[in-house]
Amino acid sequence: MSLVVDQTLPYTHQQLQFDDPNRWSRLFPLMRPSVRAIDISNGQTVVIDTSLVKSKDVLIAAIGSLGAFSSKILSESHLATFTSESTGKTITSAEDISKVLKENGFTTENGLVVVRSTSKKLDLEFRAESKVLEVAVIEELELDHILSLLSATQPKVKASLEETKAVLEHFIKSATKTNSTFHEKKAGNGPSVVHTVGTAEFNSAKKAIDKDLAHLLSLKPSHAEDVVYSVHFSDINGLSRLENNILAHEISEYFAKKNLPLHLTQSSISNPHPLARGWSISLTTIPLTYLSPQQKPTSPLSNTSSQPSTTNNSVSASKSQPGLQFSAPLLHKIITAGCENLIRTEPLITEYDTIVGDGDCGYTLRDGAKQVLAFISLPTTNLSHLPPTLSSLVELLEISMGGTSGALYCIFLSSLSNHLSVSPDLSTALSGALTDLLRYTRARRGDRTCLDCLIPFVETLGKGAAEALEEARKGVEGTKRMEAMVGRSSYLDESATRGVPDPGAYGLLMLLEGMVSAL
Repeated sequence: MSLVVDQTLPYTHQQLQFDDPNRWSRLFPLMRPSVRAIDISNGQTVVIDTSLVKSKDVLIAAIGSLGAFSSKILSESHLATFTSESTGKTITSAEDISKVLKENGFTTENGLVVVRSTSKKLDLEFRAESKVLEVAVIEELELDHILSLLSATQPKVKASLEETKAVLEHFIKSATKTNSTFHEKKAGNGPSVVHTVGTAEFNSAKKAIDKDLAHLLSLKPSHAEDVVYSVHFSDINGLSRLENNILAHEISEYFAKKNLPLHLTQSSISNPHPLARGWSISLTTIPLTYLSPQQKPTSPLSNTSSQPSTTNNSVSASKSQPGLQFSAPLLHKIITAGCENLIRTEPLITEYDTIVGDGDCGYTLRDGAKQVLAFISLPTTNLSHLPPTLSSLVELLEISMGGTSGALYCIFLSSLSNHLSVSPDLSTALSGALTDLLRYTRARRGDRTCLDCLIPFVETLGKGAAEALEEARKGVEGTKRMEAMVGRSSYLDESATRGVPDPGAYGLLMLLEGMVSAL
């Protein structure tokens, strides 16, 4: 899968006031009505969730690092209380947390777990007399992992401090992690990624994630049959929702191929040191008695069929999974006409994107079209057996076609490759691929994106190519009057985009117009 990287941050940490210790005590009550801010005796402010006052489960508290922020703090409904403090300067003790909970009516008879972010080392301290279990973790990644893990454990674990202690002991014993951030300097022909195990050229999300996971599993060579691999990944400093879905997909695929039981969770972390974007992965093993594995990925993007992925084996693939058959000369003509029309209209697409975007949409689509033309001209490319050929094309585009457009095209074509093998006609296959694509992006028709062209075309194709193309034109024309809801244009005032079509939608229309003209 393609991964889009933007090294700019929309806001600084100073603008977001992450270093203000009272930031969340002011905001949390607005986000969640059940939350209250409490000032304690040492001058620190903590927030408590009053909806958990009568909870019979072990209470969970988190103490984060001042200046860093994790989405888990907002999303975890089982978190009884939260505060933040400067790293290395203990301000709020576990006893302080226990006291404020009791004073506000919380039932603490089943115990309290306090998870504290530090810069030192993993550690666990259990005070049986007060029923308090304190866990020190290294920064927000492992704090997020523990919060996610405790939320996902079996009900018997949540209700028992002893069982919770056993889970956390397994975490402390086996936890490993890796960090990967994008570097502004190139390595080879592409951007570089600084992995824990060294810097490497970024070719695709799959290769980057495989490198990280191979490193983590190398630290845990024994694969016990009675454990679940609890894996938590965090995007650092704001990867998009689409990119996070791609990372989750690649991690799930990696464990599925190795037949290892997985429970995967995710969060987003804002970290001022450094400001580079990237991701971190934390891995630990937990016995099956405490944590259930998730189902193996069933996404059509998963390459779990017996179909080979290379075009050299397309004949055997056809015998085992026939799918739709195509005329190679006609398909070559159609694809060529579409790509050439897209390349010709690149200056206009670029002009539109200069007005409403960051100016690179035309170049991205043009470069992708050139790669497709070069690919279909290779002597090894067999267009009559399209599914495996599309899979090989996606592997090429993952490397050469960047931007959000590149990610969307790769996801759509990957899914189309699978649907072509089982669908009765092209229209059905395209509909299936569109459905899958919509699972990986929050954009919908009317959001002023390429989907305003793609959706009406796919939905109408069953009536004929000419009718579908006309509906796609109407969709693109409609983007001139739309307010952008996602993408770069969403940051602009509506008056700045009025009268200008969405560049991605217009580029796709040019591709489709060229293809239909060749029929």
